[in-house]
Amino acid sequence: MDGAAAAEAPLLRTDEGGVALLRLNRPAARNALSVSLLDALAQALAAIAADRAVRAVVLAANGPAFCAGHDLRELTAAREAPDGGAAFFADTMARCSAVMQAIATLPQPVIAAVRGMATAAGCQLVATCDLAVAGERAAFCTPGVSIGLFCSTPAVALTRAVPPKAAMEMLLTGEAIGAEEARRIFLVNRVVPDGEEEAEARRIARGIAARSAAVVRLGKRALREQEGLGLAEAYARASAAMVENLLCRDAAEGISAFLAKRAPVWEDR
Repeated sequence: MDGAAAAEAPLLRTDEGGVALLRLNRPAARNALSVSLLDALAQALAAIAADRAVRAVVLAANGPAFCAGHDLRELTAAREAPDGGAAFFADTMARCSAVMQAIATLPQPVIAAVRGMATAAGCQLVATCDLAVAGERAAFCTPGVSIGLFCSTPAVALTRAVPPKAAMEMLLTGEAIGAEEARRIFLVNRVVPDGEEEAEARRIARGIAARSAAVVRLGKRALREQEGLGLAEAYARASAAMVENLLCRDAAEGISAFLAKRAPVWEDR
């Protein structure tokens, strides 16, 4: 992709050392999730899911804001349609929901690197990622209630990431919270000086990439599958995952290496 094409692309991807960096690239629109950006994310995630060379993913953004949520100008323009925008609204929400589910079910862990504001569906994006690193001046909010558009779909991810009352407060008040508060309620994992969030996310990603890819994929899948299950069902699913894991060649290698006090050599199987 040449320089001009890259400048126009809504999403950029670079790969290094088993880590794929996806960068939202609509800075003038505060990286709002237009249809074109949602489609680019869907395509990139599908490609990464099938790419055995990618062992972890970092999701970052160009410009002063991480993501402003849905593109309100695009949604408003759709009201001119004969159906008042109903078909476009339904299609947009379906595309966005599919992207969020693709992140949650992606074999590789996804780490958000958040600088600036993550608003509405942008906050949903952060909550959906497996891990998140925020710059100290990052902020998060679900402000839909203030403009007559309750953040119902962002709530799906938010209520699965933070305690119920913390999620309800964000959703009902629409007020922004800072990075340290986001860390306190477990919306983000780490807070670093502004400008260092991407480097820290990449450092974490490289650490994950140094582990057995087969084991990390199995572990993420098992964690997601047991979410929401009753205690007995969760233990049954997790126990089955442990047996599957123990039968992996990398489990035998890792345990042998630990007992022999040597570094393991992963085969990713």
